[in-house]
Amino acid sequence: MKNKNKTTKFPAARIKKIMQKDDEVGKVAQATPVVISKALELFLGDLVDCAAAVTKERGSKRVEAYHLKHAVETTDMMDFLREIFASVPDPSAGGTIDLEAEKEAGKRRRKAPGEPRKKRKKKGEPADEEDEDAGQAPAPDTGGTSGRDEEMDSDVDSD
Repeated sequence: MKNKNKTTKFPAARIKKIMQKDDEVGKVAQATPVVISKALELFLGDLVDCAAAVTKERGSKRVEAYHLKHAVETTDMMDFLREIFASVPDPSAGGTIDLEAEKEAGKRRRKAPGEPRKKRKKKGEPADEEDEDAGQAPAPDTGGTSGRDEEMDSDVDSD
């Protein structure tokens, strides 16, 4: 029995609409956009895998446009994309991006090595002394009980 599940990662209706914009395309069978969607999914997966390999090879943590360009240039199957990626600057071919600078840019730095990080304040917490000096009033204390509650408790105990 055939698999009737036609879930796709890309919208079949939009693929069909793009296909029908061409005057040479007549009627489109129902299965055609689904097949095109699956082919697109597999192609993009392969492109991303190649770009990820280039990214790891260069020691970077983020896939950049020039990683995609290098993947397209080194893979024969993707040579039809070379015109599209021709305008992307490649730092390894005399571009402006330095690989060492790229590695350093990926690391986060503190303002001063000995300073601890500031903690986020939760709603309802009292303000710090620094905030009070800046003219902000401290948050009201709503966690305690009022005197009326204590009177009611004493009435219940006396019964």
